[in-house]
Amino acid sequence: MEPQTTDPVAARSVIPGKVSRSPFGPSDQIGMLNLMTEESRAAAWAAADPTTMYDLSVDYHVGMPSWAGLGDPTYQIWMSHTPQGSVNENVLGLGAEQNRHVTYSADCIAMFTHTGTHLDALNHFGLDGMIWNEVRADQDLGSRHWLKAGAEQLPPVIARGVLLDVAAAAGVDVLPDSHRITADELRSVIERQGTEIRQGDVVLVRTGRMRLWHDNTRYLHNESGLDREAAALIAEAGAMIIGADNVALEVMPSVDPDNWHPVHTYLLGECGIPIMENAYLEDISEAGLWEFVMFGAGLRLRGATAAPMRPLVFPIRPGATFR
Repeated sequence: MEPQTTDPVAARSVIPGKVSRSPFGPSDQIGMLNLMTEESRAAAWAAADPTTMYDLSVDYHVGMPSWAGLGDPTYQIWMSHTPQGSVNENVLGLGAEQNRHVTYSADCIAMFTHTGTHLDALNHFGLDGMIWNEVRADQDLGSRHWLKAGAEQLPPVIARGVLLDVAAAAGVDVLPDSHRITADELRSVIERQGTEIRQGDVVLVRTGRMRLWHDNTRYLHNESGLDREAAALIAEAGAMIIGADNVALEVMPSVDPDNWHPVHTYLLGECGIPIMENAYLEDISEAGLWEFVMFGAGLRLRGATAAPMRPLVFPIRPGATFR
């Protein structure tokens, strides 16, 4: 979609505290993902080294960390059919002989859509009854979900990515609880790594929080993360996705007395930038992979505010460049 203004990066012209109109027009539902083009995908894919791959997703299991503090359900899985159950109950009416011969298993899951590694859609947070592109709750919210800007709108991503390894730059495995990552701290990390953030990048911030993934209480509460100014530094550089290895990207509790989730309302509502959360960044940190190619796609959950995603990262081929 062609931008309606000369600058397609909404973060450079936001009115603080107000949701933005999209520079890509009144029908836009994906925000800065419009920065991804056929040419940018081709350039990124051509630069990828497929001989090495890193998986940034976590596995789903009962008892995994899941934000249930506001009453949302934790991850649950149960079997709806078992081999012995088929024999004993003959649910399919096929008889004992066939049920013993055919070993059939099936299961169901239930969870909060923001469980595990996932991408927030632009309907997740907004301001004053509106979400990105001035979509209004009184006009575009149905009985079960938003009618616009849902997870099904988010396209698969093939793009250049960068890692801002804040924990490594600080010389720690895990940043302290409720550590506020500032814009100045990010500038220091960028300078230390020699990293360049380009328009259309996926930018991932490592706090080291995944080292605590085994401990629900420590992982979920009082997390280190970005403040609004740090998020703005990345957004104004042109990032189309911003993510991290924590549950909410931003520092918690909120440092804004008037907004309990200021980075979410800023990135999603004001800037049109989807947020990736619970990304496993330990392996690419250990490899010193600060620039890479990322491929990822979320489930097309109609109207949902997020979808599980499996981001895959590839190093850049030796000698390959892309702009």
